[in-house]
Amino acid sequence: MKLEDIVRDCGISETTGNMQTEISSICSDSRKATAGALFIAVRGHAGDGHKFAAQALQNGAAAILYEDPEALKEACPSIMESGVPLVHVYNSRYAEALAADAFFGHPSRRLTLVGITGTNGKTTTVTLLYSLFTSLGFRCGLLSTIANYVGDKRTETANTTSDPITINSLLKEMADSGCRYCFMEVSSIGLEQDRVSGLHFKAGIFSNITHDHLDYHKTFAEYLRCKKLFFDMLPKGAYAITNIDDKNGRVMVQNTKAKIVTYSCRNMADHTCRIIEEDFGGMQLRIDGTDVWTRLIGRHNAYNLLAVYTVSILIGAEKEDILKGISLLGPVNGRLETIHGPKGLTVIIDYAHTPDALDNVLGTLRDIGKDTFITCLFGCGGDRDRTKRPEMAAVAEKYADRIIITSDNSRTEKTADIMEDIRKGLSAKGMIKSISIEDREQAIRTAILTAPQGSIILLAGKGHETYQILGTEKRHFDEHEIVRKIFAQIQEA
Repeated sequence: MKLEDIVRDCGISETTGNMQTEISSICSDSRKATAGALFIAVRGHAGDGHKFAAQALQNGAAAILYEDPEALKEACPSIMESGVPLVHVYNSRYAEALAADAFFGHPSRRLTLVGITGTNGKTTTVTLLYSLFTSLGFRCGLLSTIANYVGDKRTETANTTSDPITINSLLKEMADSGCRYCFMEVSSIGLEQDRVSGLHFKAGIFSNITHDHLDYHKTFAEYLRCKKLFFDMLPKGAYAITNIDDKNGRVMVQNTKAKIVTYSCRNMADHTCRIIEEDFGGMQLRIDGTDVWTRLIGRHNAYNLLAVYTVSILIGAEKEDILKGISLLGPVNGRLETIHGPKGLTVIIDYAHTPDALDNVLGTLRDIGKDTFITCLFGCGGDRDRTKRPEMAAVAEKYADRIIITSDNSRTEKTADIMEDIRKGLSAKGMIKSISIEDREQAIRTAILTAPQGSIILLAGKGHETYQILGTEKRHFDEHEIVRKIFAQIQEA
């Protein structure tokens, strides 16, 4: 593909060299540059791609797209006289996304792309959509926190929203293999970094927004602004689907060119849902006037399922097929997963890592369990938003009979310091019913072995993750394995 055709819509300031140069691949990692590649110098949070332009050229790169002339000259003093085709753009992040879209043949236009943004519910909603439409006989793609899928082919993912080259490469693979739909998580960081720029979405969903990722965004106002970018970019003819029970639900869709569609579990809206009955086996919901049983539990899952239903209607599925499919859907990995054990114990594994997510889960367990003894075990991630730590402790105190404070992904922070931040949110009453155990596996063991018969133990924060990050070391840590091992030991004793 000619360089000119790849960069045409990238916001060019100026070009030098032969724009008819054939490009065989594109990359923003100099280590991935090969003969005929277009190297895109992106200035990121961890490093500046301009510094690696020389390495990319040594590896065979045929052209360079860049944002900062001075940084490029510093890295490659003679590059302006080298004859290498150069493309100077105003914003290399944005240009990377548009170049990727063009290079891979605008793949998002070849299928129905649905995205969801919000603090909570993204992974569950897209995974349920993928499962539902697959069950309806469609070949589908999934781009999520847990994994990416092209049909039934699974690949691991490093970020909630991948880089634009990876996204467009996967979308092309989906389209080429016959996928009709793709369901995608869209993160605030991904939006701020232009990872989804240039993509053609048929529908965008807003779930909710609460305090999260403030280590990155610094303020809630900036976090909100980045979420709203998704709906600002939706084209005319797309759907902007918003949860109006969230106070920012209508803010999200202000000024969008897309058709606004609302959903609610409490108010009048285009599509509504009410919980009729609920126990640990599932919920009976009334969606747009029709009753349906689901194996999922919790008000937050009622919202997730309503979002699934709403977008499914809009992109062409039949109501009867949708509701039948919903009744067959099971929990998403690491989202209110239940493991039953001896002594009538029930362990719930959930990814809840924000105050409101923990409130949703514990509130659900308390509503269903009523007088059941509940243990809440959780920690907080290091090098992340510290303000939520005491807030999560306050939530745990509100619902749980016993609180076990432990580690999560401490990263470069001391676990003991994180735990101390958490404890600041406990009252004197909360302190009495709490214990702190730094080693998470030992904390889980203690929670299970000391739990009263018939009680519930919530393991919050890890969910689908099968690792812990302590310092700079990423080690295997699967709570499902740990729980089953402890239950087996109890039965053998």
